[in-house]
Amino acid sequence: MILIDTHCHLYSEEFAAEIESVIQRAETKGVRQFYLPAIDSSATNAMLQLEARFPGKCIAMMGLHPCYVKDNYKDELKLVEEWLAKRKFAAVGEIGLDHYWDKTHVKEQEEAFRLQIDWAIHYELPIVIHTRNAMQETINIVKEYVPKGVRGIFHCFGGSVESAEQIINAGFYLGIGGVVTYPKAGLQETLQHIGLEHLVLETDAPYLTPIPFRGKRNESSYLEYVVNKIAEIKNVPVEEVAAITTANAQKIFGV
Repeated sequence: MILIDTHCHLYSEEFAAEIESVIQRAETKGVRQFYLPAIDSSATNAMLQLEARFPGKCIAMMGLHPCYVKDNYKDELKLVEEWLAKRKFAAVGEIGLDHYWDKTHVKEQEEAFRLQIDWAIHYELPIVIHTRNAMQETINIVKEYVPKGVRGIFHCFGGSVESAEQIINAGFYLGIGGVVTYPKAGLQETLQHIGLEHLVLETDAPYLTPIPFRGKRNESSYLEYVVNKIAEIKNVPVEEVAAITTANAQKIFGV
């Protein structure tokens, strides 16, 4: 069984002391690749160093996370633009809208989101979207760019069937992680109506740890709990979930 963690922050300080063990544990569970979403310039060096340390396994994206769109966002975006021109990345991400934590820079978040979508189209890269308390606003923006060829993943999807259908109709995948193991989240019910051909797997490590480890640090080896829960929901073998979602990830990232 081969799995791909399409979204994990393994360059975070939480993993620094034992990153080799974290990678090894994941590999024993079948995880072969780890896609690293960018946050802002403060994390770039750590992310690229991890990619260099585990070539072909840890694969970097580039972008400005909406929660890090602050007063200096134009400087941050300039750095993103420079990096995208300098070398190849797996995707432009994670980018999007977050109206949960702070609405101070809502306008700037949208500006940054649109600009980074333009860059992704220019460099023929997928985008990896973060959206919180702004699902429909995010979908509406994405729809504008579908005719221009934008594609990608709605990371950490936890929305309704209606939202899922809009995302799928736009040609995007749904990133499914530990939230699918939370009984009260509603995602289990939503996925009953969504085919495996529209899903990719993720952990968002060190965040959103699945049951039975909820409340502790997440890591890529816990992807097995996500796979098992999806297999249970869809009433199909675990191997089928793994095969289809891995093929989806390889398709979107051009592997």
